[in-house]
Amino acid sequence: MPTVLEALENRSSKRAYSDVKIPHETLEKILRAAGMTPSGANMQPWVTYAVSNADKLKKVGDAVIAKMDEGIEHDQFIQYYPVKWTNPYKSCRIVTGSGLYKLMEVDRKDNETRIQMWKDNFRWFGAGTVIFVFTNKANIDGSQGALIDCGAYMQSIMLAAQEFGIDSCPQGSTTEFGRVVAEALEVPDNLALLYSVVLGYADKEAKINSYRPKRVNLEESVTFID
Repeated sequence: MPTVLEALENRSSKRAYSDVKIPHETLEKILRAAGMTPSGANMQPWVTYAVSNADKLKKVGDAVIAKMDEGIEHDQFIQYYPVKWTNPYKSCRIVTGSGLYKLMEVDRKDNETRIQMWKDNFRWFGAGTVIFVFTNKANIDGSQGALIDCGAYMQSIMLAAQEFGIDSCPQGSTTEFGRVVAEALEVPDNLALLYSVVLGYADKEAKINSYRPKRVNLEESVTFID
């Protein structure tokens, strides 16, 4: 059983999964633990759909891919990525993407393969469970606190999963098609999708799962005032 520090240091996003299913009881334990995440005024703004039904996941993924094939770049409730990328964040994005494609031996001009890899997000990388996290639209009408709290909730899910040997991948890509996902899942109209998290058992033989993007040094992101 990993310690919290070990879970933080050793976890990485996996993009290929085996077909082994997560036991329902285990999934409940993970989400019950994540539900202890602190939130402002104890709002607990997350509304979670834990989907392990293969037909439903295919329906959601097919709906998003259909939008992509129509040339639609996003259909979202919230703007996930910066509208204007600045450094060092732009550089991190470029280095991370190019490192992944280099590992998979995909040429930067090979747009067809790159698009197919992007679509793998919506095939859930072969995983059997996806956690879709929504919040009430009123919570993000002119305020952002719920986004912070739900982000912490997402982290809790991924760390709790580590205790059971379950891997994960948070998906900003799904956020970009939040309205499509909400419609496919037939959720109430008052809910807005914030993101999804893929959960499952990583395919240990998959080359793509060896990829670990570099993190910045502590000195670059932390200022100590003693």
